[in-house]
Amino acid sequence: MSDSLFRAPRPQGQWQIYTCTLQQTAPEGPARPRWRTLWQRLQQSFRLMVGVGDYQTYLRHMRERHPEHPPMDERAYHRYCLEARFPSQAGKLGKCPC
Repeated sequence: MSDSLFRAPRPQGQWQIYTCTLQQTAPEGPARPRWRTLWQRLQQSFRLMVGVGDYQTYLRHMRERHPEHPPMDERAYHRYCLEARFPSQAGKLGKCPC
């Protein structure tokens, strides 16, 4: 009795599929293993914890948001990050490296 209440009636006649829609798109580029992505994000988190910025993220940001400005080279970028975290100018407040 309960099966007949919840059973949907089957359509009668011939059926034909006219269009199919794609539900999920494939990722662009070669697929990376999940462990590699996890490891890279973990490395980035540890670097940010100790105050070392991620140079590749900086380059991507400069390319997307500020294409008219040339990006700093890697050595200048890390020097800038260290100067921002541990300022060497007198009178400038900041964190002590010791």
